[in-house]
Amino acid sequence: MSTPAQILHDVFGYTAFRPGQEEIVDLILKGENVLAVMPTGSGKSLCYQIPALIFERPTIVVSPLTALMDDQVAGLRADGVEAAAIHSGQSRETQIAEWRKVTSGQTKLLYLSPERLMLDNMLAAIDRLDPALFVIDEAHCISKWGPSFRPEYEQLTRLQQLFPGARVAAFTATADKATRADIAAKLFKGNGRIILHGFDRPNLRLAVAQKTHWSKQLLAFLADKKGQAGIVYCLSRKFTDEVADFLKEHGFNAIPYHAGQEAELRKRNQDRFMSEEAVVMVATIAFGMGIDKPDIRYVCHLNLPSSMEAYYQEIGRAGRDGLPAETLLLYGLDDMRMRRMFIEEDGTDEAHKLRERKRLDSLISYCEATQCRRVALLGYFDEETQACGNCDNCLSPPVTVDATRQAQMLLSAIHRTGQVFGAGHVIDVLLGADTEKIRARGHENLPTYGVGKDFPKSYWQSVVRQAVAGGQIAINVAKYGCLEITERGRAILKGEAGFAFREPGKKSARASRRAAAAQADLPEVDHALLSRLKELRLRLARERQVPAYVVFPDATLIEMARRRPGSLDEMAEISGVGARKLAQFGPAFLDVTRS
Repeated sequence: MSTPAQILHDVFGYTAFRPGQEEIVDLILKGENVLAVMPTGSGKSLCYQIPALIFERPTIVVSPLTALMDDQVAGLRADGVEAAAIHSGQSRETQIAEWRKVTSGQTKLLYLSPERLMLDNMLAAIDRLDPALFVIDEAHCISKWGPSFRPEYEQLTRLQQLFPGARVAAFTATADKATRADIAAKLFKGNGRIILHGFDRPNLRLAVAQKTHWSKQLLAFLADKKGQAGIVYCLSRKFTDEVADFLKEHGFNAIPYHAGQEAELRKRNQDRFMSEEAVVMVATIAFGMGIDKPDIRYVCHLNLPSSMEAYYQEIGRAGRDGLPAETLLLYGLDDMRMRRMFIEEDGTDEAHKLRERKRLDSLISYCEATQCRRVALLGYFDEETQACGNCDNCLSPPVTVDATRQAQMLLSAIHRTGQVFGAGHVIDVLLGADTEKIRARGHENLPTYGVGKDFPKSYWQSVVRQAVAGGQIAINVAKYGCLEITERGRAILKGEAGFAFREPGKKSARASRRAAAAQADLPEVDHALLSRLKELRLRLARERQVPAYVVFPDATLIEMARRRPGSLDEMAEISGVGARKLAQFGPAFLDVTRS
């Protein structure tokens, strides 16, 4: 039996595991149920593909999108691994042929959608296979606490009861503390491990700006990016088409993508984005889940996303090759109003609406942060870090004033009301409001009652948002959005730390844009050679009707351009060149590096 390290090298062409991978592989092999929360681009797929190749019995992978299944299967087959997928986009003959690969033992990896897996006849057929492992990708879809809940995913909570002899491994890049606990409770019933390997993506440059003229701001952001692939997210279908037309008029290879298009057009546009160079995908959130294009160099939001989780997930599509990538989020009052309207018009229960309001509040707080963006973003996911030096607030700090006294008023009001109320009630106490809630709890008798009436409500709302963004206050989503004081907040209350505040209406200094495109940051790379390698990759990918990265990811081509292998033995030492790809593609790429 091969070891994980041997499979990593011989099949996938890598000499070492990335952080977190080996631990998760070992836990799965030992029979543990695992929920792994890992940043996008950290190699989650290998964590279950390697055990699947070691197990004698089959592995069932539950995936949310047919396109993602097809890409995963194509990638495995390119590495010489037999895999199968069954989904609604296939003919009946194809589905039968794929199923026979599994029942005959030709493949041990089967990809299914949750809807297809949880059909009674499919469950009975899977039971006869006696699977060793169920893998649930995009596991945040299981939880009603999560930002992308899908009811059909919730049925997967029956898997452990139906298949007690199989282990379950779930993977996501997007789950806050409450969502993680909910997923683990539903999937494992307390019999499983949560493995958290950080949310930080240090190669992403984070920037946020108030929206003034989106068209001018977008062109300024894209000025040095014409030769790069990226995504521009919009809130509505109409705006998506408008932005795509605008960019085409200004010389960009822009493609619109939204749910209002015919399915065939959407698929064609997605295939273009995955295969062509320097395409700008202008899209609603209908585009994105499962998109594994490593060389996306930027993500721009022209409208406010729905939550911090959604924002993190969407910017996470950039820079999966580990190279520098940029993000920009433009937000305005209209976006906030629209997002709040969407929440109120959602037909779900009040508790769900309340959680979504608080999630939106957290994102707005992030937008108004005066400190390091990365500190604010990771703090939302309960991860502490130092100032990054790679966001707009670090590179060009905003103008702030000392508002320590006001922060102490706010923190004192939170403390004296028991840290069990949301911002609305706490601000009412500060303003000395006469409400039934205040009278019922006797809060008019607190020392902090009315101490903040010299400032308007909007001012205190901004103080709360910035204190949340700065990590002095936490919003407990699991407790319906109550404000809680953190260690940083306690330091302000004790007079051990100050509070820098960007006053409403005060413009912050603009973040400096990068002076050069991402490739300028690559040392010792022959860019002419890299361009020829990419041309060859694109031709080979089109011949096989697969995304370009299935042939080789950008990181592999960059290493080829840097090391210029002169023989197949030297080519085999390039990271990402496994035995099958060496045999299939090595000679063609060797011709280019030799010439």
